[in-house]
Amino acid sequence: MTGVREKQRSAKAIEATVGFAADDFGSGVAYVELRTARAQRVARVDFSVRRIPSLVGREIGYAALTAVAERLADAGFQKASFKVSDSQLVNDLGANSDVAPELSLPYVNLRCQLNRFRVATVIADDAADDLEARARAEVTLHVAA
Repeated sequence: MTGVREKQRSAKAIEATVGFAADDFGSGVAYVELRTARAQRVARVDFSVRRIPSLVGREIGYAALTAVAERLADAGFQKASFKVSDSQLVNDLGANSDVAPELSLPYVNLRCQLNRFRVATVIADDAADDLEARARAEVTLHVAA
């Protein structure tokens, strides 16, 4: 050993507050407020989702969070904290029970993306409400156009 120490790199971390919506045809948009140690900005992420009427929109959160997590993991983030307004989604991810059969594949897809991070947390937070309203407004305007 030469006595030269290798610098330990701190993990690239991000906090993402996510608001999302989708139309009846499965075209969705997520607005994401991103915060790192150096910057803060809002990004727009398009996604698509197979709509399942019996789920009353629960599938939208899975698709939106999957798209956002994939984008952030692809950008090299290793630690991620996600805030969403959908408390049922948070409960599904934290529970040791089974999700509805129709959500099995979306659940697995989301878990795969979250597992790309060294550390990933998903919590329910009202901070996502404004972003969700923005996404709903865009989806409504798109449908009306």
